[in-house]
Amino acid sequence: MSAITTLGLEPSFGFGDRLGLATPGHVAALRKSGAGIRPIFAQQSIREMTRTQRTPEQVMGDALAGVKATGYDGAMGADADHLKTPDDVDRTARAGFRFFTIDPSDHVDGQADSHDADTLEQQFQNARDHAPWLEQYQNKRVKLTLGAEVVFELPALKRAAVKYGRAIEHATSLARHIDSVMAKIGAPYEIELSIDETPQPTTVVEHYIIADQVLRAGMKLVSLSPRFVGDFEKGVDYKGDLSSFESSLADHAAIARTLGPYKLSLHSGSDKLSIYGIFARATGGLWHVKTAGTSYLEALRVVARHDVNLFRKIIDFSRDRYERDRATYHVSARLDAVPPPAQLPDPRQLEKTYLGDWSTTPPATGLSDPGRQILHTTFGSVLTDSALKPLLMQILTEHPATYREVLEDHFSRHLSALQA
Repeated sequence: MSAITTLGLEPSFGFGDRLGLATPGHVAALRKSGAGIRPIFAQQSIREMTRTQRTPEQVMGDALAGVKATGYDGAMGADADHLKTPDDVDRTARAGFRFFTIDPSDHVDGQADSHDADTLEQQFQNARDHAPWLEQYQNKRVKLTLGAEVVFELPALKRAAVKYGRAIEHATSLARHIDSVMAKIGAPYEIELSIDETPQPTTVVEHYIIADQVLRAGMKLVSLSPRFVGDFEKGVDYKGDLSSFESSLADHAAIARTLGPYKLSLHSGSDKLSIYGIFARATGGLWHVKTAGTSYLEALRVVARHDVNLFRKIIDFSRDRYERDRATYHVSARLDAVPPPAQLPDPRQLEKTYLGDWSTTPPATGLSDPGRQILHTTFGSVLTDSALKPLLMQILTEHPATYREVLEDHFSRHLSALQA
């Protein structure tokens, strides 16, 4: 069995596993359709660990046990996802993670794009001390490797200072802490910077400044996740104009090549099959894709096929929790858009309604099922319920072949689309 390592600039794919049983299916999909793609099997955010009541050691141990069971011996990474504090770093580094995703979203002004001129100026005065870099970009024009140009005008610089000034400071501070911790351990590491959790897309000016500043500060940046144009909702395909996405993506890819190179990372990547080919081509292979909740949804498909009554209970429970749980997610599904289980007596129709029918959905089309999104959003409530979680885990442990098969099919579609 291979050891955890850094993955560098090779194309890479993160298989999130909230239950600790999905790795054999992930490996099967990689072997079937993942030629040339480096995997991350141990991947979970601190928020997800809290919601699933798992520790970094458990996440790592479950992934390594799954790898050992399959005999996989290729290179693999381990992603400590969405880290916000030094304590987050300490805990995950001790557990053996080597890919650290810094999330400075608590320090981003997500409303900066909607400020009028007077409000922006007032906020800029408050943020000025956090943007000592402003003068070095003012009135500059930077030609990128692929022919595009970034023009740094004062209004855009002020908005960038308000929106990301404190976030850049926090990210560089956390990167220094990671470097210190890993120096003591004596192990290599790499960093991803996540700036995707904002209401408005990241502009090319903002992307350039953020990447330039963290690289100047010595961050070992291997990948960066901007907030791309369009909607990246949980559990469903991309929502937006594909030509606009491709055009904007080309500019972001040009910045990554000019300043790095480093990879562009696609968060909320689960089920976004309609944009995978565009993403892989536009980045020239410098990409990372991160998935999480989709493996949980496929676990529910196993339940649907082996204990439909339990599946109905989970759906009813999830519908009851949805309006509360959706508060921390970017989702648009409405409960009235999908019938409750009692109105779907046919088990096959019940599964199709709440999980989609991937056997007939072409990868280029993807899914937009509201039922799937409702179940995705409420995973934390289900996995901390003392009655439902043991029953769910029992089904999965009794039917490992089914779980491996549905995951192999599901992720083979993802990996194939990325190589189209």
